[in-house]
Amino acid sequence: MTPPSPAPLRGPTFGSYAPEDVGWLLTDLSDVALEAPTEEREESIQSGGAHYAESLPHEYQPDAAYLELYRSALAATAPRMARAVGTVTEMVLRERGGDVVLVSLARAGTPVGVLLRRWAAWAHGLDLPHYAVSIVRGRGIDQLALRHLAEHHDPARVVFVDGWTGKGAIAGELAAAVAEHERDTGVWFDPDLAVLADPGRCVTTFGTRDDWLIASACLNSTVSGLVSRTVLNPRLLGPGQFHGAKFYAHLAGSDVSNEFLDAVAAEFPRVRDTAPPPDRAADHAGRAAIERIVEAYGIGDVNLVKPGVGETTRVLLRRVPWRVLVRPGAPAADLAHVRLLAQRRDVPVEEVVGLPYSCVGLIHPRYTRAAIGPDGLAAAL
Repeated sequence: MTPPSPAPLRGPTFGSYAPEDVGWLLTDLSDVALEAPTEEREESIQSGGAHYAESLPHEYQPDAAYLELYRSALAATAPRMARAVGTVTEMVLRERGGDVVLVSLARAGTPVGVLLRRWAAWAHGLDLPHYAVSIVRGRGIDQLALRHLAEHHDPARVVFVDGWTGKGAIAGELAAAVAEHERDTGVWFDPDLAVLADPGRCVTTFGTRDDWLIASACLNSTVSGLVSRTVLNPRLLGPGQFHGAKFYAHLAGSDVSNEFLDAVAAEFPRVRDTAPPPDRAADHAGRAAIERIVEAYGIGDVNLVKPGVGETTRVLLRRVPWRVLVRPGAPAADLAHVRLLAQRRDVPVEEVVGLPYSCVGLIHPRYTRAAIGPDGLAAAL
């Protein structure tokens, strides 16, 4: 007989969100040393020595100047974010029903899932279940987490949630993973992904297709319940365990997770328009633009191109960035933190006419710690 899946982790013993806000379908790896220097991780990932999800980068700790940028960005974008939250939640409730189960893709999707849950409670008095699960590029979604959801809820009621799309890699990963799950188990989950922003034009449930700053992208665990990005390391996790993550309880003094939620939720009463976008067809135009960048810059790997404000921020915080491309005329407020991070890491910022995103981050191609050459590229490995 198959044993039941583990119980969800909840705050305050795991994460800083209230226990009713989210149940983390994760394994607690807080006591495991998983962090490695950014440069070592990049070299290992690009040489094929390790998958990116087997370790963690050291958490970026922002200084006062960067935190001030974050707070200014949050104040400026909270109304826009509240409108997107309302638009997406109303779309989901209208099309999927009032008994949906929200399932965020940890970690970036988790604050968004909590906000959708709060809108449903504020606008309709609903108490929606909300979970966070791990999905890993190249490895798929946590199949044990899907089993847990099917054990406790109607899989047809599950709505997957994330913050934004880039080139559509995670949306594609999700679709492939739930299709595999259905083949293996006969249990069907709807692969549609609900996001606040869809600049990649690869989903049909979204608040807007503009590429704008979702302020939670500026920070790491301190805006995401003090939880790390997820880990899938076969040396640490067995078949009966969810993917893992760490709870950074020692960062509690810097935690702004609930302040972020409160700032956006405070704007709910001022939202006047939650009508769905008129054109919701997914044409994957963003992916085509990224393939053109791969060709133009001789990068050779689409995974090293991270489009959009959120993904560019991640490159600057966690990876070894090579260049940042920006669209002339993109809103300066959306890019202020990107420019500051690029300056601090000595990364050139180039304007590119016709870029369909506000910005695109390029990870250093073929990186080694001994990278040399006038073009900044390392010798071929």
